[in-house]
Amino acid sequence: MASAGSQDGPRQARALVLARHAKLWLVPSILCGLLAVVLSLLYMGGILNPTGHLHRLPIALVNADQGPPPPGRTESLGARLTREIVAGTPGSTVDWRQVDQAEAMDLLSTGKVYGALLVPQAFTADVAALTTGRATERPTLTVLTNPGLGSLGSSLASQITQSAAHQASLALGKELTAAAPPAGPAGSGSGTGANATARLLLADPLAVTTRVGHPIGTHSGLGLSAFYYTLLAVLTGFIGGNIIHNGVDTALGYSDSELGPWHTRRPTVPITRTQTLLLKMVMTAGIMLLTTTLVMLCSVTVLGMDAPHQALLWVFAYCASLAVGLGVQAINAAFGGIGQLVSMFVFIALALPSSGATIPLQAVPGFYRFLSVFEPMRQLSDGIRAILFFDARADAGLARGWTMIAVGVVLALAFGFGMTRYYDRKGLHRWTPQPSE
Repeated sequence: MASAGSQDGPRQARALVLARHAKLWLVPSILCGLLAVVLSLLYMGGILNPTGHLHRLPIALVNADQGPPPPGRTESLGARLTREIVAGTPGSTVDWRQVDQAEAMDLLSTGKVYGALLVPQAFTADVAALTTGRATERPTLTVLTNPGLGSLGSSLASQITQSAAHQASLALGKELTAAAPPAGPAGSGSGTGANATARLLLADPLAVTTRVGHPIGTHSGLGLSAFYYTLLAVLTGFIGGNIIHNGVDTALGYSDSELGPWHTRRPTVPITRTQTLLLKMVMTAGIMLLTTTLVMLCSVTVLGMDAPHQALLWVFAYCASLAVGLGVQAINAAFGGIGQLVSMFVFIALALPSSGATIPLQAVPGFYRFLSVFEPMRQLSDGIRAILFFDARADAGLARGWTMIAVGVVLALAFGFGMTRYYDRKGLHRWTPQPSE
């Protein structure tokens, strides 16, 4: 025991002596600090002020009013109201899609708008009834929500449409109140009470009701299940790809195996970089079959997630995981030791804040909208969202998702095998010791 204790002291002292060397701290400190700064700016910069960064959020605006124009006017009150709503929206915060009701429902069912505002068919007639003093309730504007696009996006659209409807109601109320005849004196028999009630209705003449425009299942996480299912597909591809990469390198003798205090290194198997990458990609394609199946069993069968088109969901999720896994193998083969950090930025760090799955892309800074053009998670999220919430319609994002998966697979194969063949032709074999210069 004394011998063991006498050996522990020098070892501990040696570690403390090494810890005093500034050069030992320099590179890890710089890299960790840069990582903290970049990740903080990426993740927090995209979520702190969604309303302040709002840019052309698509909302449908429907004027179904079929009443004739009021006396002295050339357009119905519905046409006038929608025109004033569009004109009164500040800057380019909202992209009002002025369509008929059938088109609005189609836009909702394909996830192309976050909500809709409907002006009813008898709007002009209902408003005119208020001026007669016989109306007892206000004309109603309807706000439709689209929870399939996420709770925050649907909530933003609902707030915007309700605020626009309320402002339009107050503006119309001022005009109607100014044009209304004055109330008769008390006791004159001219219906003072009725006049007072009518003037209150005229001051804020429009009611606003909210209902779901495109319903989704109760086990859909308020529209977030598509994002989390996408995240599972990406993470299984990313983490699984790295596990396969490290496992193959260990099995072939190109890296050490450490399990607790046990350390081993297998004999090196002579194999080219290209053949090593081929082996890793074949294993990725096989193991992703298992992980995709387990994700679906856990999410749908065990937890009861609402999932129509389950066969299509499995195929799409498998192809998504495979594309990510092949990309990880290609990046690791090209960049070596820092490949895992590079692939983490490509598939996770840059992809999450630009996915548009939790916060609409129209409510984040322009940098994230630029990333969303090519970052994979946005494309994959749109595809899975289309399968889960929008009847697997191609124009709801599924076609784009398939396209980007195909592009990702082709790029991974071309980049990965292009780099390994280049290394092999240069004689940069992993088993050949390179002379020091």
